[in-house]
Amino acid sequence: MPADHVVVTSTTDSEKAALALASGAIEARLGACAQIVGPVTSVFRWEGAVQTEPEWRVEIKTAADRVPELTEHLRRQHTYDLPEIIATPIEGGSADYLTWLVDETR
Repeated sequence: MPADHVVVTSTTDSEKAALALASGAIEARLGACAQIVGPVTSVFRWEGAVQTEPEWRVEIKTAADRVPELTEHLRRQHTYDLPEIIATPIEGGSADYLTWLVDETR
């Protein structure tokens, strides 16, 4: 059974860019709320080399049916060539909060 609610996560290279991604998604009603966490240290392989960079994580809570449009929005607005965009199902939680989450994405 697919989840009705998800957290969509992305990372970016500055707090300003993270705020732009988060506020753009909320303004477009593609998410109900977003948190920005950072800086975090990311270690990854890119173009054949291991890299270590500071990043800011953006976590957007949304209804599952909004994920495709949110994903496309993040791709268009992101500064990375290949942005991290991962949707993680929400398995449970406050029914009132989850109802609000869906209402805010309509």
